[in-house]
Amino acid sequence: MTKIFTDGLSFALPLLIMAVGAIYSEKSGVTNLAIEGFQGFGAFIGALAAILLMPHLDKSSQIPIYVAMLFAAIGGGLYACLHALLCINFKANQVISGVVVNILAVALTTFFTSAANTAIAGTASNKFILGVSNRYDIPLLSKIPWIGGLFRKMYPFEWIIIGLVIFFWYLMYKTRYGMRLRACGENPQALDAAGGDVVKTRWIAVIISGALSGIGGICFAYSIMANFSPSIYMGYGYLAIAAMIFGNWNIPATVLVCLVFGLAKAGGQQLCIAMKLPGNYTDLFNMLPYVLTMLLLIFFSKRNHPPQASGQPWDQSKR
Repeated sequence: MTKIFTDGLSFALPLLIMAVGAIYSEKSGVTNLAIEGFQGFGAFIGALAAILLMPHLDKSSQIPIYVAMLFAAIGGGLYACLHALLCINFKANQVISGVVVNILAVALTTFFTSAANTAIAGTASNKFILGVSNRYDIPLLSKIPWIGGLFRKMYPFEWIIIGLVIFFWYLMYKTRYGMRLRACGENPQALDAAGGDVVKTRWIAVIISGALSGIGGICFAYSIMANFSPSIYMGYGYLAIAAMIFGNWNIPATVLVCLVFGLAKAGGQQLCIAMKLPGNYTDLFNMLPYVLTMLLLIFFSKRNHPPQASGQPWDQSKR
C-alpha cells in the first residue's frame, strides 16, 4: 500500500498543477484544450535548460531540476501566449485553437529537440536524457504510524507543487484578482461595467495556465519518463482537463479527483506486478485512469456547471 500511495502522489501532483492551470484559464472564460501542448512545450524548454546546465555541475546535483522547473514555467507561459492571442485578441474558435496549439507543440518540440541534440552532441536524437529525481523521506512525518508512508520517498517537486496549489487557491478565492477572474468567466460584461479589464484578466489567466502546465510537464519528465521526448504527449493534459471537469472547476474538489487518478494508475501497476504478468500488460493497466474517466463521465457529467461565459469571445459592444 505504501508503494501505491507514494507512486500515486508522484503522478497525481503534476496532474493536479496542470488541472489548476486549466481551471484558471476556464474561470476567466477561455476554454483551454491546449494544456497538453503547454505541458510539452514548457517541459521542452525546462529540459533544454537542464541539459545545458548539467555538464557544469556534479552528476549528483539536483540544481538542474529546479532550474528546469523555472524555465518550464517560463516556456509554458510564453507558449500559452499563442493560445491567448488567437482566442482573446483574434476571437478564434477556442476549441480549434487548443487542438492546433497541441499539434504545433508536438511538431516544434520534436524538431527543436533533434536540432539541439545535433548542435550539442552531434546526434539527431529526439530526446533529452534527464535521469530521475532523487526521492527523500520527510523527517518526523515519515515516522507517523499508518500515514507515515505518505511522506516517504517523495520527489522534491511534490512539495513545490503542494505549495503552488495552496498559493493559487488563495489567489483565486481570497484576492481581488481572483474575484475579477471568476467574474470574468461568469459575466464579463458585469466586470467591464465595474471597471475591470476583461482582456488583461484573461491574458494573465491563460499565461498562468501555461506556466503551471509547463511545471507539470517537466515533473513528469523527471519522474515517470526520466527524459524529455515526444512520448511526453501521452494524454496527461487531457486527463488534467477531465480532472478539472469532474472537480466542477473547483480546486479542492479537483485535488481529490487527481488523487483518485493517481492511485488508480499506481494501483494498476502494482496489481500487474502482484499478478506476475508480462511487462507488456503494464500499458493495459495504465489505462485505468482513462477507464475511470469514462465511468465518471457517465455518472457525473449532468452535475457539472462550467463558467457561463467559458468559450465565448469577449465583445465589449454587447454590454
